[in-house]
Amino acid sequence: MGRSILTGVVLLFLMGSCNLIKKTSGDAEKYDSYSEDLALIRITFPDLSEQAVTEEPSKESTGALAVDNDLSFAMESFISNNKTERYYSGFTVLVYSGVDRDAAFKTRNDLYTSFPDIKADMQYQQPRYLVKVGKFINRIEAQAHYHMLKETFPMARIIQDRFQREGFVNPDEFNNNDQGQN
Repeated sequence: MGRSILTGVVLLFLMGSCNLIKKTSGDAEKYDSYSEDLALIRITFPDLSEQAVTEEPSKESTGALAVDNDLSFAMESFISNNKTERYYSGFTVLVYSGVDRDAAFKTRNDLYTSFPDIKADMQYQQPRYLVKVGKFINRIEAQAHYHMLKETFPMARIIQDRFQREGFVNPDEFNNNDQGQN
């Protein structure tokens, strides 16, 4: 009994408090006469039918595709930009890495005897010797040599490396030689 009275009082209180919130209408009526002209700042686009009539086909597009000239120009600029870079990033197969000089030479000689068509490159980066095979642009190209070498050299792995570009001409050295300096 006491609970039902308490529930009734709470229910009356909640219904009475909802009545306190009054909605105000009539404020929207003062904005009925509002207008704004955005034509000055709105972007306008020309009609496509007018643009199609005014443009005539270019005379360069006859014969070969019009893109060919642009593509060849882009490729030439890409090649010339690459020639100015001294190094390029790529991948190589690392056959041996260790501090034992004799083991490095033995690995290199084993490579020459087992795979005479593959050129092995031996480097010394203090304090270790590295025997590397190949200079590849991406990892997929290195996979063929890796799988071939993996049978004979189980410790072989593909690593990232930086290679000096063949035929690189340092522009600073070229300019200094023009001035008679070494």
